[in-house]
Amino acid sequence: MSLIERFKADGPKRILALDGGGIRGALTLGFLGEIERVLAERHDELGILKKDKFRLHQYFDLIGGTSTGSIIAALLAVGGYTIAEIKEMYKSLGAKIFSDTNGFNLFGKQIHFRGKYDSTPLKEELEKIFKDSRLGDDSNKTGLCVVTKRLDTCSTWPVTNNPEAKYFERNKFYIKDIVRASTAAPSYFEPEIIDVGFGQEGVFVDGGMSIMNNPSLQLFLVATLKGFKLNWETGEDKMLIVSVGTGRRNKKLTGQKWNNPNLLDIAQFAPEQFMTDASELVELMMHFIGKGTGPLLKIDSEVESLSEDAINGGKAFSYVRYNVEMVKEVLEAVGISGLNDTKISNLMNMDLPENVELLTDIGEAAAKKYVEVGHLPDAFNLKQKN
Repeated sequence: MSLIERFKADGPKRILALDGGGIRGALTLGFLGEIERVLAERHDELGILKKDKFRLHQYFDLIGGTSTGSIIAALLAVGGYTIAEIKEMYKSLGAKIFSDTNGFNLFGKQIHFRGKYDSTPLKEELEKIFKDSRLGDDSNKTGLCVVTKRLDTCSTWPVTNNPEAKYFERNKFYIKDIVRASTAAPSYFEPEIIDVGFGQEGVFVDGGMSIMNNPSLQLFLVATLKGFKLNWETGEDKMLIVSVGTGRRNKKLTGQKWNNPNLLDIAQFAPEQFMTDASELVELMMHFIGKGTGPLLKIDSEVESLSEDAINGGKAFSYVRYNVEMVKEVLEAVGISGLNDTKISNLMNMDLPENVELLTDIGEAAAKKYVEVGHLPDAFNLKQKN
């Protein structure tokens, strides 16, 4: 089945949205492994696909991601890999990407002019994996959306492989280039320069620089707004959006300095404040527009779960969000013990490859506790192999 045929096929549509978070994408893979297992067993029992033949690209009609989420999304939607295969790739990928540092040492302090890390290893790995695959060519197994930020126009770019998209012919980017663009985190890597047609070059940085580090709302807009040319139907039994995070940890502003913070303190903390607010807004809107079916239903202590809130009395899709709060009590509850606050805080860094194994273990442990068969309604079962 071609992409166009799949996009236009009758029946419900399924969307997978993957957050940004650097090396913490390993935690995402822990959840995806359990989701893959549950769906594989279900479709084997239904006689649709044998367990060992099941792949997530066969279930999800659109897979999208921001930053590290875009790497995983492309590996699923274009590479067609199993989660076990991607976990192995991630171990070596992280060690190579976050190894070669730029800059020089001055009085014991590393100075960086273009980015903390040399992007060459990342480019080489993406080249090795995706070769000359482009958006929309025969290597694309299902819908793909890569969320990146165009720095020179201050605009968010949700780039898809939909052959009917308005700018598809101009922007049939190489997969390796657009994924690299989405992962070009400022201060970590230099921007990616891409030819965007008509003799123009775009300067792209990490999609997490937009408000769509959690890309689930962006993917809903891509699937439904007329301008994006998919025009999928909405409804609780017509659209399913599964969203997976990379770990969450609240940072309380404690200590004497916050009683009278200086401008430098505020400036350094501002980007993180912005990203936190953006993620929380996206999550609130997803529960407002859609019907939550997963474990993370409570937004905050005031608005609660939004299960009784709706626009014009209805919900536009079924929605499940998987993530884990990175605090000692929660981690112990899912079976991860022996971590103190310093170690847990260290796990939230985006560029420490040595954390991959533990992050994967946390994702797997949390998934076993949180992922339930009922979160993925039977209305969205495959009727035949895609």
